[in-house]
Amino acid sequence: MPAPIRLRELIRTIRTARTQAEEREMIQKECAAIRSSFREEDNTYRCRNVAKLLYMHMLGYPAHFGQLECLKLIASQKFTDKRIGYLGAMLLLDERQDVHLLMTNCIKNDLNHSTQYVQGLALCTLGCMGSSEMCRDLAGEVEKLSLADLPTCTRVLHTSVVLLTEMCERSPDMLLHFRKLVPQLVRILKNLIMSGYSPEHDVSGISDPFLQVRILRLLRILGRSDDDSSEAMNDILAQVATNTETSKNVGNAILYETVLTIMDIKSESGLRVLAINILGRFLLNNDKNIRYVALTSLLKTVQTDHNAVQRHRSTIVDCLKDLDVSIKRRAMELSFALVNGNNIRGMMKELLYFLDSCDPEFKADCASGVFLAAEKYAPSKRWHIDTIMRVLTTAGSYVRDDSVPNLIQLITNSVEMHAYTVQRLYKALLDDISQQPLVQVSSWCIGEYGDLLVSGQCEEEEPIQVTEDEVLDVLEGLLVSNLSTPVTRGYSLTAIMKLSTRFSSVVSIYGSSIDVELQQRAVEYNALFKKYDHMRPALLERMPIMEKSASNGPTEIVQTNGETEPSVPDTKHPPLVTQPANQVRARSHDKSVFTIDGRFSVTDDVAESVINISFSSVLDAIEIKNGLKIEFTFERANPNPNIAVITIHATNTTEADMTEFVFQAAVPKTFQLQLLSPSSNIVPALNQGSVTQVIRVLNPQKQQLRMRVKLTYTHKGSPVQDLAEVNNFPPQSWQ
Repeated sequence: MPAPIRLRELIRTIRTARTQAEEREMIQKECAAIRSSFREEDNTYRCRNVAKLLYMHMLGYPAHFGQLECLKLIASQKFTDKRIGYLGAMLLLDERQDVHLLMTNCIKNDLNHSTQYVQGLALCTLGCMGSSEMCRDLAGEVEKLSLADLPTCTRVLHTSVVLLTEMCERSPDMLLHFRKLVPQLVRILKNLIMSGYSPEHDVSGISDPFLQVRILRLLRILGRSDDDSSEAMNDILAQVATNTETSKNVGNAILYETVLTIMDIKSESGLRVLAINILGRFLLNNDKNIRYVALTSLLKTVQTDHNAVQRHRSTIVDCLKDLDVSIKRRAMELSFALVNGNNIRGMMKELLYFLDSCDPEFKADCASGVFLAAEKYAPSKRWHIDTIMRVLTTAGSYVRDDSVPNLIQLITNSVEMHAYTVQRLYKALLDDISQQPLVQVSSWCIGEYGDLLVSGQCEEEEPIQVTEDEVLDVLEGLLVSNLSTPVTRGYSLTAIMKLSTRFSSVVSIYGSSIDVELQQRAVEYNALFKKYDHMRPALLERMPIMEKSASNGPTEIVQTNGETEPSVPDTKHPPLVTQPANQVRARSHDKSVFTIDGRFSVTDDVAESVINISFSSVLDAIEIKNGLKIEFTFERANPNPNIAVITIHATNTTEADMTEFVFQAAVPKTFQLQLLSPSSNIVPALNQGSVTQVIRVLNPQKQQLRMRVKLTYTHKGSPVQDLAEVNNFPPQSWQ
């Protein structure tokens, strides 16, 4: 039978797997070979096979069939076999399995072994997975070791420090009690670093590094949130940090524990800078594990010691070029944490270069990080827009969906950059339509500011020459492109619809699609061209400047006439004021419009009035001019007490029908509103029928409801629009 592959070769082979399925196939094949070797009682390669089995166990694959093989290795006379056997026992066995009882005699023999390294293996295993029965049976051997002549003092001291650490972590009372030991622990640690060579405890030229690490951990617990204890250990921590040899990993382990202790206690500022400089040196180490540990530690401390970490910015940025995936991710996270107003240009240049060359798994997080940093520290609007354009064209479809509305909000608020932005996005759209986030932002921007694109109103750079037909051809091309998602087609369709009020060209709106949402949107847009053409300019006007909520997220969402749109507060109108019921006040010279985002007013060519209503009961009505009457009834949605259901009944006392009747409403941002479809769009004459429509209002804070209402209809051949401000909805509707 051929010799099995070595552990190092197995690790190298598994790491070449490109998929999870390929890795599983490799593991199953190797496990089959290991099982065959175990069945043949192959003593030559048992140690190698168990070592490979433990590696596969750490990857999450089953390895229980190797438990008895671990016991056979423990019983071997070779130290290498015992080491792997005990390691396997600690990983694969615990006190809940009966097979571990078979180890008692082996551990007892090894505790009495003449070699201290074998004794150490047995002690470590007993402490890791020993049951109460095993500990009782082996207590005598452990006691003998603790009283042995060589090297008794250090071993018992190490045990005591471990015990004190566990007690202080678990009990606040013990923590307070043992803080008096800080000076004694400081003396012990000082003796360790100042003592000469001791062959019994020396590891790579350092005296008992295991005990040093344990003492540092205990000092970290004792000094946390305590000024006196922290002050008592400041000097010894500085000595350890400056006198420890770093050529070997043993010294690096002690330095790392020292850094953690310095950063966790109330240490002096100079000592903290020294600790961060140690982490900075770790970043230059050839060992990947040390570099990863340094980046992780710096990421934890960057908020409290920002300036000290900034000194190592260039080294951190260099880690973005590391081949190790984990190091690159930590370096990226730390780089974004270091961005501020002073270094934004340089850091963004490095991070954008990283975005351009990084693996796909990094692009989404990196793009989102660039968006957030640019929004917070952008030195100018022009720079901000250029950075966004770079990300959209570089990250492409890896840009997260939630970034699109945030970018749209940024563009909307940058009023002076509208012409420049729409020109840049249009050029990008001509170059590539495969990147869906780029196409969506571009379509929205062209729909809003396409008139600026055609007119060539760009002061930031030389304007391009483009006609209305060329713009429409690009958008219509997106509708039929196989690369476009349904969401992208929705953006393009809405952009075409909006351009119908900005361009002189005739726009065709498609009314068929396998996507229900897109089909419904197209049909409704067609209806605007036909039945409600008089409302089209008002509904499709340019979006106002958007305001962010307190959480810095996108604007809150409400539903108006079945369409989900952002709710934007109206800054052009004074606050609502409660007035007597049915009081009518005229308003003129207001050329703003009632848009789908919830703002109110009307155009000059339509009659209008504004009615301010104050309710006095759960059932009340608004008397509108021209014989129109709107009656409101209320009920609470069961079982949700935060939802009120309001039903309107529109009746007509005149001799002529009111056609093309549309009821629209908007509420403050603290509410959410949904308008269901009306029963009809014709209010019959002479009270011979009514139009009913249901409004659902979510009021989680149970505040006083205010609502702005707009009524649009045609009466006796003339279009009419009425506005109403409804205040003091009856509190019974929320009870």
